[in-house]
Amino acid sequence: MDDDVITLLNSGLPADAVLTDPDVVASYAHDMASFSAAGVPVAVVLPRTVEQVQHVMRTATALRVPVVPQGARTGLSGGANAVTGCIVLSLARMDRILEIDPVDRIAVVEPGVVNAVLSRAVGEVGLYYPPDPSSWEQCTIGGNIGTGAGGLCCVKYGVTAEYVLGLDVVLADGRLLTTGRRTAKGVAGYDLTRLFVGSEGTLGVVVRAVVALRPAPPVQLALVAEFPSAAAACRAVCSIMESGHVPSLLELMDGTTIRAVNAMANMGLPESTEALLLAAFDTADPAADLAALGALCSAAGATEVVPAEDAAESELLLQARRLSLTALETLSTATMIDDVCVPRGKLGAMLDGVAEIAEKFDLTIGVCAHAGDGNTHPVVCFDAQDADESRRARESFDEIMALGLALGGTITGEHGVGLLKKDWLARELGPTGVELQRGVKAVFDPLGLLNPGKLF
Repeated sequence: MDDDVITLLNSGLPADAVLTDPDVVASYAHDMASFSAAGVPVAVVLPRTVEQVQHVMRTATALRVPVVPQGARTGLSGGANAVTGCIVLSLARMDRILEIDPVDRIAVVEPGVVNAVLSRAVGEVGLYYPPDPSSWEQCTIGGNIGTGAGGLCCVKYGVTAEYVLGLDVVLADGRLLTTGRRTAKGVAGYDLTRLFVGSEGTLGVVVRAVVALRPAPPVQLALVAEFPSAAAACRAVCSIMESGHVPSLLELMDGTTIRAVNAMANMGLPESTEALLLAAFDTADPAADLAALGALCSAAGATEVVPAEDAAESELLLQARRLSLTALETLSTATMIDDVCVPRGKLGAMLDGVAEIAEKFDLTIGVCAHAGDGNTHPVVCFDAQDADESRRARESFDEIMALGLALGGTITGEHGVGLLKKDWLARELGPTGVELQRGVKAVFDPLGLLNPGKLF
């Protein structure tokens, strides 16, 4: 069967598009998630055109072979992991920006375009593509669409789903579907575009996207506020949001994260501080907005508030937050990065609960968060070679998700479900929700060939 698959793939693809060397194929088997199994693919295919993607899907349908679509494999939930006997369909070579339209404020892109590349390209014509995941220098627009990615700016500008206007999607049987629009408004029929955003490659393969752009905002200014406890920082977040402020960024780092960043990057952050809140404004008068926000932080218990003087100093402050996940990874041989989002008013309870879980399981768990969204990223640090510690890490991860649901939250704010959280998705959706979502999957992929085993 493997030979049949490779022969049929090669019949409609360039010679360099089908990779079969075992070592090369193995390198495409998984994303960046821990505790997520990965199988052995038959081949990796790197198409450059829509027609080549259609050929792959027709081959898969004819031979009943599963297909796992991939972007840059920066995901954290196992959503891009191969299953044994599958075709890995990497969209990395479909990386052209096809159009940037300043009048309609849209860009048309292929799925392999890197987020940062698009952001810089539209910036050259005075426009702005807001979604900015932490991996924006590596992750692709197709992967962002697949997981419904977020980023640091979500508190003001929203997530990927709010910027995807239309899609071209190759379906499981090779047909090409066009959804959505490129107009400013449009409500014709069911919103299939939104359905594909966050579907993690289980409904179709995105081969082109129309994304909305905004005018480039003014340069943002930032401040950092130090707090004696995470609870005090979370009180400040609630006060800021209740007051009507709209910061372009509102991020939180707990004491464990602060100390990890210091150890890795020598940034001189105050190690006695138990929480840092980083805020920024990109308004016409950011200094005035920062002053008002700083006053709220002081009233909530901040021990010190330090505003940046200029853009360069702002970027230096924000660099600490951008290094958070990398720094926490240096504390152990492995990490599990959770992605629980709770109502903003429950953010303090979430952080206190995570601290209790860390103590219960005798583990280091650092938390960085998109505080303005209530989206927390508890990072469980553990020794992957220690079976008992690995077990405790997995159990703590599950307790963190249970805590998030108990607080009225969701198991994923932006990383997706993949393999890592599919049991928890069933708990969040309930039996009726799972039944209906399986029904949607069956309509688009009746043979179950697209990214099998993910989500459900």
